Amino acid sequence: MMKAIKIDGDALVWESCAGSEELPADSVEIDVVWTAINRADLSQRAGVYPPPPGASNILGLEVSGRIARVGEAVTTFKPGDEVCALLTGGGYATRVVVPAVQVLPVPKGFSLEKAAAIPEVFATAWLNLYQDADLKPGERVLLHAAASGLGTTVIQIATAFGNPVFATAGNDDKLDVCRKLGATGTWNRKNGSFVDAVKKWGGVDMVLDPVGGSYIKENQKVLNADGRINLIGLMGGRFAEVDLGLMLMKRHRLIGSTLRSRSVEDKGRVMQALYRNVWPLLVAGQIEPLIDATWPIEQVEEAMAHVAANKNTGKVLLKIGE
Repeated sequence: MMKAIKIDGDALVWESCAGSEELPADSVEIDVVWTAINRADLSQRAGVYPPPPGASNILGLEVSGRIARVGEAVTTFKPGDEVCALLTGGGYATRVVVPAVQVLPVPKGFSLEKAAAIPEVFATAWLNLYQDADLKPGERVLLHAAASGLGTTVIQIATAFGNPVFATAGNDDKLDVCRKLGATGTWNRKNGSFVDAVKKWGGVDMVLDPVGGSYIKENQKVLNADGRINLIGLMGGRFAEVDLGLMLMKRHRLIGSTLRSRSVEDKGRVMQALYRNVWPLLVAGQIEPLIDATWPIEQVEEAMAHVAANKNTGKVLLKIGE
């Protein structure tokens, strides 16, 4: 038996449940010490973002912990290894089974707490910036909701790889953090449209947008020729007005991007790219995950409310084990 958070009507309940007896040959079982809250968890809880077919219906898209068991085909890990992992679900639990290609060793010098803030946001950042949008050095990025766990990660990674970032967020304190992390342009969305400020900054080649809705048309106005809009969320609504003439003349691309529903092979490629390109920067202290707050798993309701109210700057973590 293990324990996990179950959705019971409007409540989240920490209770015993059956674990996995069989371990696929290509997978590992992790004793979970930390997990993290992502907006996808809030959407799943609300019933608007069901897990992909075959995935666990337990919340949680990333963990850190120690290897408990390894599948017979796994040669990269052994029991006791400290790791962090990208999941398709199941993180709000004492144990989780995950394909080994979605697991990486904790960066040297990192605690398990700090490592839990890495997998989902760092994988999402790398996927969108350097795989889907194929950013080249010097190309410029507009980032919305920039003080989130993902946003604070994107600023650091993009800056490290030579891509200037313009950040938007909802208050000046959050924008101060964004500037300290490397953003060279900022805008408080409560001051109205970001368009003039971004144009004055010099325009952008890519927009990373978790908002959607009315932001799409505004994004187009600041996008250079051959620019890309990567849509990763719908905080502002699922319907948008698009200027198709501008898209045609400037060869714009609107890219819908989710990580959770991608294949194990795709996720493995992203994680290996992180290990090659980003792990050395983490170990060297050039970049690091920003942690806003931590809660024990029993207080998940309070932690989720904190994220839902946009109070966090960086990641919100949940402690499960020791």
